[in-house]
Formats: sequence, structure tokens, C-alpha cells
Amino acid sequence: MSELKESTLVEENARLSETVPAGEYWMKEVKKGEILRITDLEGNQAADTLFFNANNTEERYHANNTLRMQNNVYIKLGTEIRSNENNVMMKVVADTCGRHDTLGSACSCESNTSRYAHEKRYMHSCRDTFLQGILDWGQGMDKRDQVCNINFFMNVPVDPEGGSKFSDGISGAGKYVEMEAMMDTVVFVSNCPQLNNPCNGYDPTPVQMTIWDNGN
Repeated sequence: MSELKESTLVEENARLSETVPAGEYWMKEVKKGEILRITDLEGNQAADTLFFNANNTEERYHANNTLRMQNNVYIKLGTEIRSNENNVMMKVVADTCGRHDTLGSACSCESNTSRYAHEKRYMHSCRDTFLQGILDWGQGMDKRDQVCNINFFMNVPVDPEGGSKFSDGISGAGKYVEMEAMMDTVVFVSNCPQLNNPCNGYDPTPVQMTIWDNGN
């Protein structure tokens, strides 16, 4: 298990705190120097997350750069979340879960079919939620702008042979991850509605999104 670190921030001092139901999306700008906390309220929920440069949306989260620069397949304490231009967008500064997935990407109608069963194709998925959010955002983007995302709190262990699988979650009620924005960043979360994945115990639940200003 990766190193854990608790935060010193208190919610009463936050500039924003919102609960996101399972299956809904959340999109807000986090200014450079501000702190974002994602809290797994009931345990083992997956918060699929994308990051965009708020001043240039063509710059966005890049899984390969993030993993290559830290030489680790997990998101964890100290991870620098990097863009397709290899700039640091966010940095993990506190974490009570231990590690987070960036390999599994978002569930979709295609993955519902291939992983589970043909009749699962039309169940809700994060790809659909991301697309709805992108269209609502109105920046002229479409489904091609849904890059590989981070799955906060999701457990996709990698074995010594390099294989991976979706496994029972390692998070729990009240666990959180906290990130400092290293640039003005639009954070885009699809709170996963997946009913077929053991990571959330087949029970999608809410997450809490909390932002502190750069004076904390």
C-alpha cells in the first residue's frame, strides 16, 4: 500500500462543497494554488475524472505522461498529474486511500457489452456522462475529447506479469484524495453509475467535491 497522509484543511473554511450523486457529472474550475478534495462518502465508489487547462482546453490530462514521469502505474501521494504538453496540472498533496487507477478508463456501452453481457450495453456509463457534460459545456468539443481518465478510489491492480483486472475496492467511507492545482484547471468528474463492477460493491454512491482557495 502506498503512503497515506491526512489533510489539515477543514470543510468549514472551504469556498465550495458539493455532493455529486452517482451517475451525475460535476465540472468546476480550480484556480492555480487552490486545493480540491474528492471524498468517497460511503466507500468504494469510482470518481472518473478528466482535467483541462482552463485557458486552453486543447491541453488536458495525459495518462502516459503522468505514469512515465513518476515511473508508477498508480496515482498516489505526491503524483504530479500531467498534461499532453507534459505540464503539471495538479499534484496529490493528501490521500487517505492509498492508490487510484488510471488504466481502466471510463466504462462505456462497449465495455458493458464486452466485460459483462450484451444486454448490459444500454446501461448508464461514464462515457455517456462525460459526453453529456462536454456538450453542455459548449466549447465545440465532442466524444473525441474524452481522453483516458483517472478513476479515483478504483482498484485495478497490476500483477507481476503486467496484467490487470477490476477488483474489490480498497477505499472506504470518508476516505479522500486532495490535489493542489498547479495551473487554472477545469476538473470534470463523472461519478460512476456502474452496477456490474465489483470495485464499488455493485452499489454506486455519492462523492463530495470540496475546494479551498489558495489562502486555505
